[in-house]
Amino acid sequence: MKKIVEIKVGIQVGGIEMENMLRSIYQERASQSSTLGILLIEKRDNVATITNTFDEIILIFSNEKDLEFNVKHYKYDNKKAALYVVSTNKLEDWLMNGTNKKVYDWLFYGKVLFDRNDFLANLIRELRDFPFHERKLKIGIEFAKLINCYIEGKNLYEQEHYLDAYSKIIQSLHYLARVALIEKGFHPEIVVWNQVKKIEPEVFKMYKELVNSDEAIDKRLNLLFLASEFFIHSRTEIGSSHIMEVLAQRETWTIEEIIMHEELKLYGTDLLILLEYLVDKQFINIELVESKGKDIYHRYYSVTTE
Repeated sequence: MKKIVEIKVGIQVGGIEMENMLRSIYQERASQSSTLGILLIEKRDNVATITNTFDEIILIFSNEKDLEFNVKHYKYDNKKAALYVVSTNKLEDWLMNGTNKKVYDWLFYGKVLFDRNDFLANLIRELRDFPFHERKLKIGIEFAKLINCYIEGKNLYEQEHYLDAYSKIIQSLHYLARVALIEKGFHPEIVVWNQVKKIEPEVFKMYKELVNSDEAIDKRLNLLFLASEFFIHSRTEIGSSHIMEVLAQRETWTIEEIIMHEELKLYGTDLLILLEYLVDKQFINIELVESKGKDIYHRYYSVTTE
């Protein structure tokens, strides 16, 4: 038997129950079989951006076909509300790729208005438990972004484009911070550096030295690239553990087979940079197979064995 949970929200707003006003927005969606769960996220004074400056967000999760992300805006009693309808695929993208860093706050602190078959309850419990495989996958995705940013920043630095290199190294430090947090079992929050300061103070110190140092920008960058290399090297094994586990499932892979793998798709274009980095570091071996063209070879990939 299907289980549906609906919780009433009864807050008085200007003499009219907020419950009735919000219910009129989401009620039709709640009756649709494609709707899996509905959350209410209310603005908090100390973090107004959580609701994208709106007073409330009604977040609806749906498995409706041909849906990715729909938005509607409403106004009532001098307040404004937003309705977000999100597909399960888009939710996975938010969670795994970090494309919406507010989603964890929404899920952990939002009020459940409707929950079909414990979809939200199970999702939130799984996120809090942070299963080891999912953690390794998220570390891999963040590590791939880190490598991409770091290499781009290093190239810009060598070309003396210091401001662009500075921007890239800032991004790479963010990804390094996220890798460090996930490794310790924490979901990165919006105020990630507040987390890092408590959990990984050495990475926080690197960030402060880059931002607050009085040294010339080229000298700051040179020191930070050296320090970053150490931190990246020390995390290459954990950062690549997911992709290495996947590639170890077979003896050899073509690049097409790698990028089409269901889990490796989540890495996006960063996967190609990560792959070359791991080849360079001899984690992955290249096997050359003769093609139809003269002196042209196919590259096959395999996990390096000692």
